[in-house]
Amino acid sequence: MSVSLTRVSFPLILRGWAPGILLVALLFSLPIFTILGFVLQPSNEVWQHLRETVLAEYLFNSAMLVLGVGSGTLVIGVGCAWLTSVCVFPGKRLFAWAMLLPLAFPAYIIAYTYTGMLDFAGPLQSWLRELTGWGFRDYYFPEIRSLGGAVIMLSLVLYPYVYLLARAAFLEQSVCVLEVSRTLGCSIWASFLRVALPLARPAIVAGLSLALMETLADYGTVSFFGLGVFTTGIFRTWFGFGDAVAAAKLASILLLFVFALIIIERGSRRRAQYHHATNRYQRLPQYRLRGWRALLAFTACFLPLLFGFLLPGAQLCLWALETYPYMLDETFFTLTWHSIVLALGASVLAVLLALFLGYGKRLLRSKTVTAAIRVVASGYALPGTVVAVGVIIPFAWFDNQLDSWMRVTFGYSSGLLLSGSLVAVMFAYMVRFLAISIQSVESGLGNIKHSMDDAARSLSCKPAQILLRVHLPIMRGTVLTAMLIVFVDVMKELPATLILRPFDFNTLAVRAYELAADERLADSSTAALMIVAVGLLPVILLSHSISVSRAGT
Repeated sequence: MSVSLTRVSFPLILRGWAPGILLVALLFSLPIFTILGFVLQPSNEVWQHLRETVLAEYLFNSAMLVLGVGSGTLVIGVGCAWLTSVCVFPGKRLFAWAMLLPLAFPAYIIAYTYTGMLDFAGPLQSWLRELTGWGFRDYYFPEIRSLGGAVIMLSLVLYPYVYLLARAAFLEQSVCVLEVSRTLGCSIWASFLRVALPLARPAIVAGLSLALMETLADYGTVSFFGLGVFTTGIFRTWFGFGDAVAAAKLASILLLFVFALIIIERGSRRRAQYHHATNRYQRLPQYRLRGWRALLAFTACFLPLLFGFLLPGAQLCLWALETYPYMLDETFFTLTWHSIVLALGASVLAVLLALFLGYGKRLLRSKTVTAAIRVVASGYALPGTVVAVGVIIPFAWFDNQLDSWMRVTFGYSSGLLLSGSLVAVMFAYMVRFLAISIQSVESGLGNIKHSMDDAARSLSCKPAQILLRVHLPIMRGTVLTAMLIVFVDVMKELPATLILRPFDFNTLAVRAYELAADERLADSSTAALMIVAVGLLPVILLSHSISVSRAGT
C-alpha cells in the first residue's frame, strides 16, 4: 500500500529523485572508472621498469602485511571480545570499553611514537646502554622499521575493528544455544570454539575485512618504515616519475586485493545467516574466572591496551610537554583550523548526501537505485592513494581543457580550478567516507516504520517535509554519530590529503607526517596528540552503543 501511495502522491518528485541518485553514484564512482580506464592503455617504459624491478616486492610485502595483520587482529579481537562478553575477571568492566581506545590512534602516529621510543637513540636503548655499558654493535635489538614492525603497529590499532563486531555478535547470541552446549558437557572454551565462534563468524569476517582494507590503504606507516608496498609505490610513481598510467596500473592491482576482500566478506554473510529461535532475552551466562585463569584473562586484555594506547599516549604527552613552548605557535593553530574546517565541511556534506540517497532509496524501492547506492558505498574500501590518483587525473584533464578554451576564447588562463583547490580534496573525502554516512542513515531509516510515512502523506506532507519533520527528529542521534565518525576519519586521513591538497595548505595529519619524515618525532607530538584527542569521543560512543546492543536490555 505504501509503495502505491508513494508513486501516486509524488510522481514528479520521484521521477527527478532517481536520476539524481544515479548522477551522484556516477560522479563518485569516477575514480574507479578512471583507474580501470588507464589499465586498458598500452604499457610504457615506466610500467615495464616497475614490473621488472619492484612489482614482485610490492606483491610480497602487501601479502605479508595482510596475513600478519589478519592473524594479529583476529587473535586479539576475537579473544578479548569473548572474554569481555561472557567472562568475569578483575577489570572486565573497564576493558569492555577501553579495548576500543587504540582505534583513536592513526596507524602512522603509533608508528612514529614507537620508532622514537625503540630506535637506537630512543629512551629504551639509551637506558640499556647506560645500564650495561654496551656500545654500538655490542648487542642485538629488533628493528622496528621493518615488515614485522609494520605488522605489529597496524595490528595494535586495527584489532578494535574485529573486537567491535565480534563483541556485538557475542552479545546478541541466544542464551539457549550456549546453555545447551554446557548441558552437553562443553567447557567454557569448548562452548566458545564449537558454538559461539561459528555463530559469530559473519561478524568476525566483516570486522577482519575492514581491518585488512585499512591495512592495504595505509600509507603513513609503510612509508615511514621504508617498505615497498602498493600505496608507497603509487605515490612514488606519481610524484617521482610523473607517470599517471603506471600509477593507475599499480592502483588497479591494489583494487584487486580490495575487491577480493569485499567478495570474501559478502560471501561469508550470504552463506551464514543465523536467527534467534525465541523472543525471550536473558542476560548472557557469566563465567567467573579465578586464580591463574583470571590473571591470564586480565593480561590478555591489558597488553593490547597497554601497547596500543597507554604507552604511545604517555610518550606523546611527554614529548608534547617538552616541545609545546615552540610548537604551539600560530602555525599549529592554523593547521588545527584547516583540519577542523575540512573535517566539519566533509562531515556535513557527507550526511546531506547520505540523507538524499538513503531517503531516495526508501521512497523508490528500486533495484537500480539500490545498486547505485551500493556502488557509492564501496568507496570506503578504496585506499586514499587510489582515490587521489582516480580524482586528480580527470580533474586535471578538465582543468587543462578549460584553460585551453579560456586562452583561445578570452585570452587568459583559468588556472587549476579543480585539481589545484580544496574541491579535489573534498571530493576525495566524499568518495572515501560517504559510505559511513550512508550506512548510518539507512540504519536509522530502517528503524522507522513505513506507517509513519503513510500518516504524514495523509496530512499532505511532501517527501522533503516528511524527512525534515518526521525522520530527522527520530534519527537525530544516528545522524550526529555519522557526522562525528566522518569528522574524525577526515582528521586522520593522510594520503589523499597529502596528494591533493593545494600548495601551502597543510593539515595536522600532513604536518605530523612531514615532521616525522624529517626525524623530528618529538616535534610531531603536538599535532599527533590533537588528532588522537579528537578521535577519542567517537570511540567512547561506539563502546557505549555495543554495551546496549543486546536485545532485551
